[in-house]
Amino acid sequence: MVLSAQDESPAAHEALEKLCRIYWRPIYSFLRRQGIGPEEAEDITQGFFAQLLERRSLSAVRKEKGRLRSYLLGALKYFLADEQRRAMAIKRGKGQRLIPLEELRADERVDMESADPVTAEMIYERRWALTVLEHVLSRLKDEYRAAGNATLFDSLKQLLPDEPGSPSQADIAARLGMTENAIRQAFYRFRQRYQSLLREEIAHTVATPGDIEDELRHLIAVLEA
Repeated sequence: MVLSAQDESPAAHEALEKLCRIYWRPIYSFLRRQGIGPEEAEDITQGFFAQLLERRSLSAVRKEKGRLRSYLLGALKYFLADEQRRAMAIKRGKGQRLIPLEELRADERVDMESADPVTAEMIYERRWALTVLEHVLSRLKDEYRAAGNATLFDSLKQLLPDEPGSPSQADIAARLGMTENAIRQAFYRFRQRYQSLLREEIAHTVATPGDIEDELRHLIAVLEA
């Protein structure tokens, strides 16, 4: 997806815009951790992605071992330094936002403004990893919903690691009127599909298939840290 977003075709523009819509939160988080206010951070995020859309300047991704994550952080630092040197407002295109950003949840805004000693780079890496996982889970939820299994998804999701107050498989089986063995098999399929979608999503952000496992290990290490 990264490499296909570099030419002048409508499909390329759509691919790049999709990447912007998915991965704006790590950019915003980095800026907030740099001490930039909420509104200015949103403006800079908009300006940064607007420049990407205008210039389609993703050819340098290859120089970062094909990782969109690394390229965007480096490009953002350069963009931010350039904006600070020029000390001028970000253009917002006739007052319209080119990439509409979703409203931040209250808990998310607090997290992005955390006063802990974590560096802006670490905040960026953590938010990137969480964004990938959240997007994958959203895709999986859409698949279950389309198959008429929204309730099953909500129940199986509770069995994932780090879910607070997770019920047991027996509890879910009783709640849904299923056998515990059926829930066990359903969760196995759920987990397998989740892992498949995760690798697919990571593949959208690296240049070669050989980079997928390394990027996956990196994201896991970030979350564990």
